[in-house]
Amino acid sequence: MRESVQAEVMMNFLVSDELSFRIPVELRYETSDPFAVRLTFHLPGDAPVTWAFGRELLIDGVGRPCGDGDVRVSPADPDMLGEVLIRLQVGHDQALFRSGAAPLVAFLDRTDKLVPLGQEGALADFDAHLEEALDRILAEEQSAG
Repeated sequence: MRESVQAEVMMNFLVSDELSFRIPVELRYETSDPFAVRLTFHLPGDAPVTWAFGRELLIDGVGRPCGDGDVRVSPADPDMLGEVLIRLQVGHDQALFRSGAAPLVAFLDRTDKLVPLGQEGALADFDAHLEEALDRILAEEQSAG
């Protein structure tokens, strides 16, 4: 059975030191893909953009800098855990978002109640869903390219 957790948070899209926009961001977690969270960014004037990355990366990034690839998550201020920065990068293009830590922690707590951290592989139908997710990703890449 597919279950999910959803939330909407407001984040600041940091365009430059002088320019930022508050945007709604949908957070989604599904038992069909228990290792990932999806964030859908509603940018002004553009179609929504969805990024999927490891739930554990988001959990760890609330408290310390994490990620070494296209997604990096860290506290905005290492001495205070009140805000989180999420940096997304594709090639040389990047986007930076600032969020309050509290709504992210509340969302992650709800995901942990649905599937406790470390128990993701125990889902009986995970292999079938993984294959389905990989097929969907490959189809999306082929249609985009």
